[in-house]
Amino acid sequence: MKTESSTLAFSAFMALLIGCAGIVATLASNSQAILLDGLFNLIYFSVALVTIKVSKLASRPDSESYPFGYSYFESLVNLCKGLLIFGVSIFALVDAVAALLTGGREISAGLAVIYALFATAACSLTAWVMQRSQRHVSSPLVAADKLNWLVNSVISGAVLVAFCLVMLFDRLGWRAVLPYIDSVLVIAVVVLCLGVPVRMASQALRELLNKTPEEAVAEPVRQAVARGLADIDTLEMRVRMVRPGRLLYVIVHVVLPKDLPEATLANQDALRQRIDEEVRRYYSPVVCDVVFTADNRWAAPSCGLLVKKYSN
Repeated sequence: MKTESSTLAFSAFMALLIGCAGIVATLASNSQAILLDGLFNLIYFSVALVTIKVSKLASRPDSESYPFGYSYFESLVNLCKGLLIFGVSIFALVDAVAALLTGGREISAGLAVIYALFATAACSLTAWVMQRSQRHVSSPLVAADKLNWLVNSVISGAVLVAFCLVMLFDRLGWRAVLPYIDSVLVIAVVVLCLGVPVRMASQALRELLNKTPEEAVAEPVRQAVARGLADIDTLEMRVRMVRPGRLLYVIVHVVLPKDLPEATLANQDALRQRIDEEVRRYYSPVVCDVVFTADNRWAAPSCGLLVKKYSN
């Protein structure tokens, strides 16, 4: 799939399909592990509908109501997605611990294995489609979707292995441990995968709070700005940036000496263009705003963003 909207629509359809199958399989097998998997997908389907709408908004230009565009909606969606998955995980963890303390629960392993096979194959296929789509689509929404489906694949695979063990233990006559396998499986899956929604939500929250992007993004941008001004004497240069969703906002304040040649001072538009081109070689989409001041008395507003000084 070569477009963001078609990729996200496919993801939503697969989430609905697997979620409905999970609920039906839960009623037939009495497995809380399958219920956890089904709830993950049904919640993800509901968020996916919003995600599709946000992906269309993110491609729009700014407006009077949203003067900085709609990129922050992407971070908001990823925050909600991470929190929802985290909430379901905690609910499943508490329920599994309670089941362990009360003697576990009997499950129908045969039906559970059939569902787990289907879910593992479907999640792996969807993750593969997301991965291939990223060759054509650069989108944090698609990237978050791919991460979700990788986690879903791991969960479904773990469920499949556990239910195969249930059938094996039943044949070996180890029936005393059978009621506990489902709950132990849920606890293990939640503990192993809980870091994924936490990281997703924390990253989105940092973006919403206008935190400077990680150094892997910020430092090359600062270097690109410095290259754009490599042949210009500067008293000071301050680079600030935030990255809501896919869009990087870069604000550059350059303090020039008063004794620079008039031609340099008058050619600020060309310098802005050069800086913008240097930054775009590293990152896109980007909005790069460059302000020149021919006065070393200029002081930046104290907004708490990252400041780094370059001087020649």
